[in-house]
Amino acid sequence: MSNKQRMQKADQIDDYMKKLEHPFKQEIERLRSIILNANPKLQERVKWNSPSFYYIKDLAAFNLRANGYVQIIFIFYDGNMIEDSSLLQGSWKDRREARFYSLDDIEVKLPALEQFVNNWIKLIECK
Repeated sequence: MSNKQRMQKADQIDDYMKKLEHPFKQEIERLRSIILNANPKLQERVKWNSPSFYYIKDLAAFNLRANGYVQIIFIFYDGNMIEDSSLLQGSWKDRREARFYSLDDIEVKLPALEQFVNNWIKLIECK
């Protein structure tokens, strides 16, 4: 991806976030920062009408319709899963979710989230 394309995606997500009215906007911003800083290979864009992350394939997207918490849906491919009961919930064949209830909750889960992002990158690179 060219620098121009990266800048366009950055402008797109910045514009999206400026316009976003959400009770957990501060938590969403913190989670975006953590995920993007966990691994420099990750990219961000607006997809599925929310901030989403990808590297070679889609990694995750916020579900901004969740009530009472911030929900991130993490996507898996070809039956490969990363199980982490301290972070991930659900038993779907191709995805898991993580819920974050506050900034304090995010800080508690920060090491697990950073580790998960890097494990997911390794999983994708092995394919």
